[in-house]
Amino acid sequence: MVIDNYQDRSETFPNRYFDRHFDREVIKILPGEYYATTEDTVIVTVLGSCVAVCLRDPQKRIGGMNHFLLPNDGASNISSVSDSARYGVYAMELLINQMLKLGADRRRLEAKIFGGGNVLKGFTGFNVGERNAEFTLEYLSAEHIPVLASDLLDVYPRKVYFSPDTGVVNVRKIKSLHNSTIMDRESEYKMRIRGASKSGEIDLFED
Repeated sequence: MVIDNYQDRSETFPNRYFDRHFDREVIKILPGEYYATTEDTVIVTVLGSCVAVCLRDPQKRIGGMNHFLLPNDGASNISSVSDSARYGVYAMELLINQMLKLGADRRRLEAKIFGGGNVLKGFTGFNVGERNAEFTLEYLSAEHIPVLASDLLDVYPRKVYFSPDTGVVNVRKIKSLHNSTIMDRESEYKMRIRGASKSGEIDLFED
């Protein structure tokens, strides 16, 4: 099973720092990354049209977060849409499997989901953020994972802080952008996963 542009850095994570506000270590994940832990840390990410899913086993106090985007923008080609959905499924399964390795029980998983904002001003075509949000809700419903909270769509980017040990999520909507970093990161990420899909570098369900 190979995927070139989705990264697990549970062992050595470079975006790790101490946050005085939370008085805890913080792990920052970027587009195409995920992180799961049993530690008393905070996981943070910044979302535009991408979606982040915060998963938790409340009994074992194991939690994790991913940050993903479906690579297809609503093309009418059926195979493209199918490949896009398969990528979303794979992104979810990576996080779930990492949590299971840490001792979580899939039957106890609970979710909180965020993102899917329409952050590109003047964009009148297909709302990729809406499609990401819809996929995530449909996936969690199909997998019988209850959604305890959500903050989706709208027109603002979000900064999401997730505390896996308690399950608490703090969300800050970014209503004034000082630069294009969020959109640039997501655009670069989208191009990477599209390129990987076209070149055959993503093999989603090979045993």
